[in-house]
Amino acid sequence: MACNVGGVERPIRIVVGIIALGIGAFAGLPPVGTGVALVVGTIALVTGTFGFCPLWTVFGINTCPVTPGKKG
Repeated sequence: MACNVGGVERPIRIVVGIIALGIGAFAGLPPVGTGVALVVGTIALVTGTFGFCPLWTVFGINTCPVTPGKKG
């Protein structure tokens, strides 16, 4: 897995993931809303943590900065 999530996007994904997980766990939403919030939160947190988003690969998006002398 090559990095394709970086810069400002990565910490934003992590914060959004934590917030969405908190909302899903503690907001008292209906079951469908809880499930959606937990799934969205998990995806955002995992993609932010690992710096890789499969959907960005499909669309050819890469926000990870390129380090001089490093390929990929």
